[in-house]
Amino acid sequence: MIGPTPLLDFFKRGEVAREVRLEAAQGALAPRAYEQIAILAMLVEDPDREIREAAEATLSRIPHETLAAFLGRADTPLDLREFFGDRGIFPDEIAPVLDAEEPLVAPAIEEDFGDEDEDRETATQKLAKMNFSDRLKAAVRGSREMRALLIRDPNKMIASAVLSSPKLSEPEVEAFARMASISDEILRIIGSNRAWTKNYNVILGLTKNPKTPLALTLNFMPRLSSRDLQMLSVDRNVPEPLRVAARKRVVSNTRG
Repeated sequence: MIGPTPLLDFFKRGEVAREVRLEAAQGALAPRAYEQIAILAMLVEDPDREIREAAEATLSRIPHETLAAFLGRADTPLDLREFFGDRGIFPDEIAPVLDAEEPLVAPAIEEDFGDEDEDRETATQKLAKMNFSDRLKAAVRGSREMRALLIRDPNKMIASAVLSSPKLSEPEVEAFARMASISDEILRIIGSNRAWTKNYNVILGLTKNPKTPLALTLNFMPRLSSRDLQMLSVDRNVPEPLRVAARKRVVSNTRG
């Protein structure tokens, strides 16, 4: 299921520097399949000739059979089907379904971002030496510890890019949902992802997190268990309107 696309949204809003657009056109970011393909489709029309040519070259590295299989997914947007249809590539609905969590094309030059299980100190030292472009790539392709650090990055694009990482796991999303040290925008993105919010621990973490936008927590509250709802009703760390709403629901459930 294609959910929120935080990295793609920055490109759509035109908030991406030339250097990063060129990196993306060259396939160096390598986010999840849909975001990667949608970004490349945008960049073939970039005002900058070098970026257009790089995006075309990266698209040409993807076998037509792979693209056709991806387009055959039921959740592939119509605009992408039309884009590739104009190029003579059409959905193959009988091919094996491709994993939308993996990029369709790997970076031409594979950079070393360390082992997935490297320790916090090592990750911190590596990130301290990186410029913006490298930190952005690390958010998407780096280790678990790098993602845990970069999800709190003051730059919204870098923090959001963590949520576009093909390596991101549900336990990590659960941990992010509980973090009061990340921005409310990151919590909003998590809360808008239907796949992630099927996970009860994600819902619970978001609801108890004082940074989560109130509209989201009020929407999630009815899904809590009786025990967690009772605890929420007396939790002084959450906004008062949420605590009051939880208390009313506890009383209502008791009477029912």
